[in-house]
Amino acid sequence: MMRWYPYAAVGLGSALGSLLRYLVSVTSLTALGPFFPWGTLFVNVLGSWLIAWLAVLGQRYAHGRVARWQPFLVAGFCGGFTTFSLFSLETFHLISLGRPGWALAYVLISLPLWLLAAWHGHKTAGKVLS
Repeated sequence: MMRWYPYAAVGLGSALGSLLRYLVSVTSLTALGPFFPWGTLFVNVLGSWLIAWLAVLGQRYAHGRVARWQPFLVAGFCGGFTTFSLFSLETFHLISLGRPGWALAYVLISLPLWLLAAWHGHKTAGKVLS
C-alpha cells in the first residue's frame, strides 16, 4: 500500500507549488505590471534557495522527517513552484514584444540569481545544522 505514497506526495506537492507560483505571478502582474516577469524571477530564485536548503537537510538527516518528505517537498512542491518552461516562454515573449535587450537581461540576471540562491540555501542549511 505504501508504494503509491511517493507518487501521491509528488502530485500533491506539485499542485500546491504550482498554485502558489500562479498566485505570485498574478500578484506581481497586478502590483508591478506586465513589463518584466518579476513573479517568475522571484519564484525561481526562492525555489532555488529552498530546494538546496531542503536537499542539505535531507542528506544530513537521511532518516529524519525532512528526508521522508523529500518527494513532497523537493520533487513536488519545489518542482511545481519553480518553472523553467515559463521562464523560456517569457523570454521569447519579451523578444516578440521587440524587447530583446530585456530578454537578454532576464536570462543574464536569472541564472546567476538561481545559482546564488541555491548556494545560499545550501550554506544556510549547513550553518543551521552545525
